[in-house]
Amino acid sequence: MKHKGMIALLFAAITLVAPATAVFAQSAAAATKEAANRIENLEVSQQGGSVYLKITLKDPLSSPPASFSVANPARIAFDFPGTSNGLGRTQQVVEQGDLRSANIVQVGDRTRLVLNMSKLAPFDTRVDGRDVIISLAPAGSDVAANTQVSQALANFAAPKRPDGAAETSSVRDINFRRGKDGEGRVVVQLSSPDTGIDIRQQGGNVVVEFLKTSLPEHLRRRSDVTDFATPVTSMTAQAQGDNVRLVVTPNGKWEHNAYQSDNQFVLEVRRVVEDPNKLVQGGRGQYSGEKLSLNFQNIDVRSVLQVIADFTNFNIITSDSVQGNLTLRLKDVPWDQALDIILQSKGLDMRKSGNVIWIAPSEELATREKLQLESKAQIGDLEPLQTESFQVNYHNAKEIFEFLKSKDQTVLSKRGSVVVDERSNRLFVTDVSTRLAAVAHLIKEIDTVPRQVMIEARVVEANKDFARELGVRLGYGDRKDKNLGDGAKIGFGSSEFGSLDPQSGAISTDPDAPISTIIRRVGESATSGSGFLPATPFGALNLTLFNRTLTRFLNLELAALESDGRGRVVSSPRILTANQVEATIKQGQEIPYVTPSSGTEPPTVSFKDAVLMLKVRPQITPDGRVQLKVEVSKDRADFSRSILGNPPIDKKSVTTEVMVENGGTVVIGGVFEEEESSNVDRVPLLGEIPYLGALFRTTTTTSARRELLVFITPRIVSDALTLK
Repeated sequence: MKHKGMIALLFAAITLVAPATAVFAQSAAAATKEAANRIENLEVSQQGGSVYLKITLKDPLSSPPASFSVANPARIAFDFPGTSNGLGRTQQVVEQGDLRSANIVQVGDRTRLVLNMSKLAPFDTRVDGRDVIISLAPAGSDVAANTQVSQALANFAAPKRPDGAAETSSVRDINFRRGKDGEGRVVVQLSSPDTGIDIRQQGGNVVVEFLKTSLPEHLRRRSDVTDFATPVTSMTAQAQGDNVRLVVTPNGKWEHNAYQSDNQFVLEVRRVVEDPNKLVQGGRGQYSGEKLSLNFQNIDVRSVLQVIADFTNFNIITSDSVQGNLTLRLKDVPWDQALDIILQSKGLDMRKSGNVIWIAPSEELATREKLQLESKAQIGDLEPLQTESFQVNYHNAKEIFEFLKSKDQTVLSKRGSVVVDERSNRLFVTDVSTRLAAVAHLIKEIDTVPRQVMIEARVVEANKDFARELGVRLGYGDRKDKNLGDGAKIGFGSSEFGSLDPQSGAISTDPDAPISTIIRRVGESATSGSGFLPATPFGALNLTLFNRTLTRFLNLELAALESDGRGRVVSSPRILTANQVEATIKQGQEIPYVTPSSGTEPPTVSFKDAVLMLKVRPQITPDGRVQLKVEVSKDRADFSRSILGNPPIDKKSVTTEVMVENGGTVVIGGVFEEEESSNVDRVPLLGEIPYLGALFRTTTTTSARRELLVFITPRIVSDALTLK
């Protein structure tokens, strides 16, 4: 799975040579006239377990050809730029050692040699006059293979001194950085871009070996990088003989890739976020192309771009100003990331159209696009004007006119103009054809049938009143007047004693009045002026004691009253309005208020509303819900009270903005009010006596609860005028 993309690279390289021999023969014949060099012979021999290939060319090469390898399937490719295939064949069966066959493919003015291996083996390449000699060492165990690969890379990549001995490069600096996506980056500065590098995963570590390289003393250390909050916890750099070993220790689940640009080598380790919907975990952030491995030493940039074109099947057009060579070593890197690295290292940029990629320097692309825009602007200044009318059906044409006339608009050109006819709700626009098309698109987008919303509000007022009254009254009466002299009299139980005349109802002072009349009068005298019960109280008990002569009376009255009241008022206003249009509904009365006159001016009368009002502005969201801006108020005049003869107005209101499902109900407000009071009436001094004072006092307890709830239910009305 790791090298799945390699198959596509190799197939793009060899282009299925076997069944297309005649086609390639013709291509090679046509390209021979253009290529300066030519492959004339290919010989294969085996000595001591190693396989040697000798490729003879017409002219000698200045350096070994660039190469890259594919692990699965095992293949090694060599590129010969400016060289044609003069063998007359495109395939040669070998079957010696690990080498099965060789394919020779000519594309344009270059030729690629692909070695098909049974298993990947270390190789070495050198130039001997007109011959290029490739040696393939036998593949052994994993440890031996790693050692041989390292040695082969050292022999191949290490720079040579004039006497033929390999020069020792050095590591100049080792830094650690945190990427923008939380990945850990180990950046190594090398003294030479030709340093041999071997990368492998060993246990839970990533081991990077720099072959034939020295490490300064101050860089031989272990660095703890846990504080950078990346998958990497530490890295250790140390010298191992003639090599430098860098051990990077990550934690958790991670993946890595590495790339080199000139003297800078970068190892990147990023966290793997598991996705249960993916069979293979991992990724490279914004890069999603198939992975490839490239190993080029001082190769022409245009040739590297041609390799990527073969791998991706994209058509790449390269500007003539793209020049220069590049040393590049990439291992298991997505092809789109590899292309980005190449472009950034050479200051290039690209533009993609379909399956065609145009690559040129950034300044050249910017200049070209600027010239294109200036050319379009000049064409717009010279293009003839046209006039077109637009009928606006569901929108206000005056509002669109105001927008097109504003300074900030970008729909009309500087030569354009617009006129509105409010009577027919039409717009007349004069401009170039492209701008008229933009106006038509704008009107089409905003001139749509407005959706409507039916909004129902339920305002519930609940009242609960409770009162309890309990009292005892003790009275004494004496019918005999006490004469104080000079006509002054004193009595008990009443200011004047007498009886009620049964027919006239007048008070009689006749001492011989009937006993029933006298008892009735005494009972009424004890209750009629009590002040805490009605004239005929509910639950009142009266007891009167008198002597045989009916001249003295003792009256005891016990009264108890308890009342419980419940009430509920439900108001349900409904209103239908368009989307994003505020609507208001009111129901109630106007209360006149009289202002007293001042001086010679007569009284004035003004009116105030005491209404139930619903004000709402709905907005339908793209997912079918309704966002409401609601104001509900319920005002009521309290005629039980008055100020200067005018009743006060009790106000209850709720203002809010809520999100409601279509057809759902939400409680947007609740006002709860509770009032409790307790009142005690008693006879001074006597009512304060413990226990006995209960005969001379009355206790009244009152409790009132009021609650206001507002329920809102929006329903979107469909085009067929039915509720959804």
